[in-house]
Amino acid sequence: MPERVWDKFLSESDRRRAARQPAIQKGAGKKPALILVDVYRAVFGDEPATIEQGMDLWPATCGMAGWNALPRIAQALAAAREHGIPVFHVTGFNDLPNWRDARKGAAPQDDAAKARFARRHDIMDEVAPVDGELVLRKTAPSCFFGTPLTALLVREGVDTLIVVGESTSGCIRATVVDGKAFRFKVLVPEECVFDRDEAPHAINLFDMEQKYADVIPLEQVLGYLDEVAPGARAAR
Repeated sequence: MPERVWDKFLSESDRRRAARQPAIQKGAGKKPALILVDVYRAVFGDEPATIEQGMDLWPATCGMAGWNALPRIAQALAAAREHGIPVFHVTGFNDLPNWRDARKGAAPQDDAAKARFARRHDIMDEVAPVDGELVLRKTAPSCFFGTPLTALLVREGVDTLIVVGESTSGCIRATVVDGKAFRFKVLVPEECVFDRDEAPHAINLFDMEQKYADVIPLEQVLGYLDEVAPGARAAR
């Protein structure tokens, strides 16, 4: 079996248990939607940089993990548009109290920092919404919390969620768990999600694969769209 991103983080006990009780493939339905979770400026900054280089200006940066995933997220979005499936962009509110406890000294002090802070929830240009794509603003990690996402998915007859964005151990996981709780099938294209820390990224993918979602290569997701969704099949 090909090596998975989480393999190097598993203990021998984990490996033995997983070998005896491998993850069940949950499958997918006939009406997918793409959910882009927090693909916003705060986790990228204004130019590619490592976490160490970027966090003084952008404290929430995910460094190169985000920049490396961004073209693949854009590829998933382009395929969704080609196939005419519903697309939902989810970001945060700028003017509501954050759900997290504030870090001491985290509030921006100078004008440049305040300007960056005001742009923190701006969706990246590479995946900017187009006409007909809704932008929802959530109030907690899950895209379902404080948004009409469930009702909108039901209205569209969606039975399968393709979840991309960040962070794997936070808002992606929360969205996947809630999506499963609402009885949607969930696909996570592995190259299209990222985190600021390597180990939580890998272990959360492992756990989602074990319990809630199919964590699969992007190419497999694109093949699924070719099979079930209408629209043009552009050469890739």
